Amino acid sequence: MSAMLRVATVEQYADGVLAGDRAVLARAITLIESAKGEHARLAQELLQRLLPHTGKAHRIGITGVPGVGKSTMIDRLGMNLVEHGHKVAVLAVDPTSTRSGGSILGDKTRMTELAQSRAAFIRPSPTSGTLGGVARKTREAMALVEAAGFDVVIVETVGVGQSEVAVAGMVDFFLVLLLAGGGDDLQGIKRGIMEIADMIAITKADGDNVKRAKRAAAVYQGALAILTPTSPNWSTPVLTISAGENRGLDALWEKIQEHKGCMTVSGEFAARRGAQAVAWMHDLLQERLLTALETDRAVARRRAELEGEVRAGRRTPVLAVDELVDLMHARQAAVEGATG
Repeated sequence: MSAMLRVATVEQYADGVLAGDRAVLARAITLIESAKGEHARLAQELLQRLLPHTGKAHRIGITGVPGVGKSTMIDRLGMNLVEHGHKVAVLAVDPTSTRSGGSILGDKTRMTELAQSRAAFIRPSPTSGTLGGVARKTREAMALVEAAGFDVVIVETVGVGQSEVAVAGMVDFFLVLLLAGGGDDLQGIKRGIMEIADMIAITKADGDNVKRAKRAAAVYQGALAILTPTSPNWSTPVLTISAGENRGLDALWEKIQEHKGCMTVSGEFAARRGAQAVAWMHDLLQERLLTALETDRAVARRRAELEGEVRAGRRTPVLAVDELVDLMHARQAAVEGATG
């Protein structure tokens, strides 16, 4: 294994993560992000072993357009939670450089106070070109930090494309941060994002911006009244906050806790977690099937030929897919016959 993955066995990884060893936790996340087959097998064994120790954290997704102050808000909220005895993990999904594939943003430099706390763990995750900027292994990383004893897990999205929908599908509470703008405050915000928000917070409500923030909050609250809520037992609130002045964050956290209480009593909290686990399974299944499709040389060769025919209009996409599925079944049958 590489120097980054010095811990050699599943037992050592598991013991280190459960003991809250930050260095081992970082290496374990590196392990699950690895594309190597041997690392993937080891990672899945590790996740299975740690499964009984996961699921106890409060999972919170946070999104917002660039400039809304996500990192400042997470830094301040995280420190507030640490001061009240919580252990906070932040999984910050970064944009990826199309040339190098590397993570552009340095989250530990953007969350200066939280990064220095021993009760916090910040992990930037390159998106590697996946849907909407959501890191492919965010769910696994979430499980690892939960097993390490972090009781609040915050997933920060890049705020572009479909990343919000993907993150909302893996957390207990989804917070949308917005800025008070001039004129039409609803301009630029997608209806779909408002429909999946469990709460909206208008940021930078300080100084001369307080009145604008309050007006924007009223506008958004009115707009939410005509949308279908995320739950029949929860009305999406709109708050104004100032991370710079640490104002409104206590009320924000109280609302997050209130939401958890409502969802727990109604049974929706457990149902949502169960549905998310099944969705995770379906995503992995699709990924494995696609990998199988791409790694079988004969299938991959025929797939390329069929793509050319579809592109030229000589074959319908449906017939092309049917042929590929039949070919994969035939290949699988041949393998089973040879080994049977």
